[in-house]
Amino acid sequence: MQAGRVGESLRARELFELVHEDLQRVEAEIGLESVASVKAITTISRYLHSSGGKRLRPTLLLLAAKLAGDGNGSPSAIRLAAVVEMIHTATLVHDDVIDVAQTRRGRPSTNVIWGNHASVLAGDWLYMQAFQVALRERNFQVLDILIALTQMMVEGELLQLERIGSLEVTEADYMDLVDRKTASLFSACARLGALTAGAECAVQEKLAEYAWNLGMAFQLVDDVLDFTAAETVLGKPVGSDLREGKVTLPLIYALQGATREERARVECILRDHSYERVPFAEVLDLIRRRRGVERAMARAEAFTETARGLINDFPDSPYQRALYTLTELVTERDH
Repeated sequence: MQAGRVGESLRARELFELVHEDLQRVEAEIGLESVASVKAITTISRYLHSSGGKRLRPTLLLLAAKLAGDGNGSPSAIRLAAVVEMIHTATLVHDDVIDVAQTRRGRPSTNVIWGNHASVLAGDWLYMQAFQVALRERNFQVLDILIALTQMMVEGELLQLERIGSLEVTEADYMDLVDRKTASLFSACARLGALTAGAECAVQEKLAEYAWNLGMAFQLVDDVLDFTAAETVLGKPVGSDLREGKVTLPLIYALQGATREERARVECILRDHSYERVPFAEVLDLIRRRRGVERAMARAEAFTETARGLINDFPDSPYQRALYTLTELVTERDH
């Protein structure tokens, strides 16, 4: 097991080395654009920026741009990589408020420190700042992509709110949410990267489809890890989704063959928003007995296999291999 983790780290290091200098420029751009005329917004924005994160979405945009011909990291690619990370951060802030989350990336979430009102407004500011930065491209296609993306993500959040606390969430409902809340952003990142490189429409479409499948797999693995990961590695309490009222794919699969009593036990957690009466270990045992994790991971692997097939259509290059490797890192990660 340890040897496998070392191997993954080496692949990850090689991949991120291809965009290391560009990512440093992206970090500088985000830092510059996170300064507001109101001190509270600047403080919250810098706290979020310093929280780190995988920077997977900017990396995806930059690699797509390089694959499509932008070998030097153009100012447009750097700018839009900062934009997608700012949009992603804004969604996390709003998600934490809605979910009443306590931690994010191993630190107290913004709503815990500054309260819901300030956090929502800071998230709104980040959204608008991201669009202001994108507007400097003077490119209607860029704005079309970002506006459609933001609408999809907000619609996804509203749909999720409607389904909070319900055991009747179907696999199709779940996949629709993942499409709207996660995969659409991944797809937009790759499309924007190809666009900044001046790639033809067919290349933009293929990279967008590759990234959509990657995003679907990423979220499925994320939801599996919420049940199986170590809390110290995950950076937030395990079992958070169910405690917050969200029924995700491993549990959806487990409930398909569950008894009435087992469903009632899970429903108790959804009502209580805690594991006080029904322990988390009991839910995990149900999921394992019903092969919820294995089935969810099989779906994730199917999405990554599709993504690999799409990226294999491109000529061999360091960037093509990096995007291929990204599909492996998504499914093999532990956080």
